[in-house]
Amino acid sequence: MIMNFGATADTVLEDVVASTPSVPGVVAMVTNRYRNVYEGAAGKRRLDSAADMTTDSIFAIFSTTKAITGTAVLQLVEQGKLDLDAPAQRYAPEIGKLQVIDGFDDRGEPILRPPKRDITTRMLMTHSAGLSYDFINHTYNRLAQEKGQPSVITATKACLMTPLLFEPGERWDYGTNIDWCGQIVEAIADRRLGDVFKARIFEPLGIKDMTFELTEPMRQRLAGIHARNADGSLTPMDFELPAKPEVHMGGHGLYGTVGDYMRFIRMWLNDGAGEYGRVLKAETVRMAEKNHLGDKKVTPISGVIPSLCNDAEFFPGQSKSWGLTFMINDEQAPTGRPAGALGWAGLANLFYWIDRQNGFGGFWATQILPFGDPASFIGYMNFETAFYQSLKQRMAS
Repeated sequence: MIMNFGATADTVLEDVVASTPSVPGVVAMVTNRYRNVYEGAAGKRRLDSAADMTTDSIFAIFSTTKAITGTAVLQLVEQGKLDLDAPAQRYAPEIGKLQVIDGFDDRGEPILRPPKRDITTRMLMTHSAGLSYDFINHTYNRLAQEKGQPSVITATKACLMTPLLFEPGERWDYGTNIDWCGQIVEAIADRRLGDVFKARIFEPLGIKDMTFELTEPMRQRLAGIHARNADGSLTPMDFELPAKPEVHMGGHGLYGTVGDYMRFIRMWLNDGAGEYGRVLKAETVRMAEKNHLGDKKVTPISGVIPSLCNDAEFFPGQSKSWGLTFMINDEQAPTGRPAGALGWAGLANLFYWIDRQNGFGGFWATQILPFGDPASFIGYMNFETAFYQSLKQRMAS
């Protein structure tokens, strides 16, 4: 254990479920390159249930799915089956049908035109293809409200057929890019994305409880999603992603345990090596952790549907880039996370980081909407900060 970090971390978890406003339940873990050095759980799986949150609880992991899809893409690059800079429609023809939207006409109809350049898989991996989400973009939200554009939560092919907000490659904007990467992986592998993950990522890592399609035994351990109300209280929601999705959504569709995600983080800490086999080559990992956005930067997220997303930004005022497929903090973060580390988040307030420099990574999992929940996010920041304070003390002693 790192210099009493376990006791401090336990206190962070206990405080966040006891404070006002609180979180219903939380699981948090930290790993080094070899094993978990902290595992903790506090609170309840659902506020209307007696079941305690446990370290083997199942979570909808939302956008923390993205890095796993990105890993499957990188495997195909290694195999010479995918060119990141070739037109993505070479692999997934439907993406070639997407047009740029230049607003709406007097009748409220979208003004569409063909893009001036092709979308590439690299653009998709770096969220620079022109795609977004309806809960963070007013144009997409209007298309959903007025034109019936399906939500990504429906996990349908139709939900991916959204217009581009700008010319491909022009800037960073968070959206359905990695769902399209999942479609590319399926097309090349000629298998469903979940089957690709199982054979090529989960088995070499020893991951057993991660899936796009919940099993009944997993449902017994499922942590419920809660809505944060205006007064700070929480209401349990009967929310699940589609049980038999038409599309395995590479951007958000997985369910799993924090413990299994730590196995994935360890693979990135270990230059692509898993417990039971290699997942990526070391040189691929080193390539992927670099900035692939050029001079473009990650920008704050604006919440458009208040029940799903607050305005949110990691480390405000600091420069952030994007790798394949992680956020990179360009400067040392206030938590102590070093410059060049990797990380991201999931809609229901799940957060992770991967610090390859020091050889540690962590994951904080709650199930609360909207994203950017202050109680969960501050708890996570306190958790990560406590870890780096402990690490600093150890290195100084």
